[in-house]
Amino acid sequence: MAIAHSPSRATDSLATVLVTVGVVLLALLTLYLVGFDQGVVSRSGMYLHELMHDGRHLLGLPCH
Repeated sequence: MAIAHSPSRATDSLATVLVTVGVVLLALLTLYLVGFDQGVVSRSGMYLHELMHDGRHLLGLPCH
């Protein structure tokens, strides 16, 4: 006979909240890097700068 373990609703809701907060923080970081960074953080050469520049155009943000 197998014993099945079912997590409680509190554990499920806590996991959902943590995943949601993580996704929102990652989205805000990405929005900052693409939309407002202007090369301050991404000093690793022109490749990353151009990638972020194209991302601003893709999102419709003004860049120049």
